[in-house]
Amino acid sequence: MLVTLNDVLKDAQKNHYGVGLFNTTDSDMLQGVIDAAEELKSPVIIGTAEVLLPYGELKHILPSIIAAAKRATVPVVVHLDHGLTFERCMEAIKLGVSSLMYDGSAHSYEENIKNTREIVKIAHSMGLSVEGEIGHVGEAVSSDNDKDDLYTTVKEANQYIDDTGVDALAIAIGTAHGAYKQKPKLDLQRLQDIRKSTDVPLVLHGGSGLSDDDFKNAIKYGIAKVNIFTDMCVAGANATYEYLKANEGCVQMNAYLEARNKKVEAIKNVTMEKMRLFGSVNKA
Repeated sequence: MLVTLNDVLKDAQKNHYGVGLFNTTDSDMLQGVIDAAEELKSPVIIGTAEVLLPYGELKHILPSIIAAAKRATVPVVVHLDHGLTFERCMEAIKLGVSSLMYDGSAHSYEENIKNTREIVKIAHSMGLSVEGEIGHVGEAVSSDNDKDDLYTTVKEANQYIDDTGVDALAIAIGTAHGAYKQKPKLDLQRLQDIRKSTDVPLVLHGGSGLSDDDFKNAIKYGIAKVNIFTDMCVAGANATYEYLKANEGCVQMNAYLEARNKKVEAIKNVTMEKMRLFGSVNKA
């Protein structure tokens, strides 16, 4: 069933578990995530990000995700992750997402607020939910982040929520997008301080590559939504490569189709691992 972020994150926050956002760029990834959610009876958030659109355009991938969400036996949020432009956010809304994230973190605070507020106004008028971001979740070139000025402060979080009216807030506490080059160090005290100061569900970006303890602690201290993409890609790519390498003598089309099945299975398995870790099993 198709639902919004508010439908799943408020319960996650109240009952101290996390709901995973699993970004998808093709039907293999979509199938793996939906199958995992239904088997474990877990709510799930599925979507794509603007930076991923060269690998799966909105007009192609979103209708498939929305149709799968409506057929699903568990709550499924269809989400645009890291919408960087007003135009892309509006396109996603027109195509039928149930929630979206506007990422204005690269702009000045004033521009970020102005754009986010306008998107929130439009989305709320249509019954959709909106995630925003304050602080800066960087790229994983170095994850022993000592750039404290990039981390979200309690004051910034509360001011941003008041200024925009977002339904969920992505905060920067030491994670990064992509594959980590060094072990990340999360500022859990900062997370606790932000959690105590607001009732808006908090979001952790850059989840792939964190340890199990990192995830558990982040959820324990207030994260309700966790974003995953890289781990899924790695699992799917490895499964495809290993099968084709071991079966290079097979008829080409048969080998490709069976490799696809292996890819779906691998993505399903890593998704289920995350759902168990986040505590969302049987929460649908």
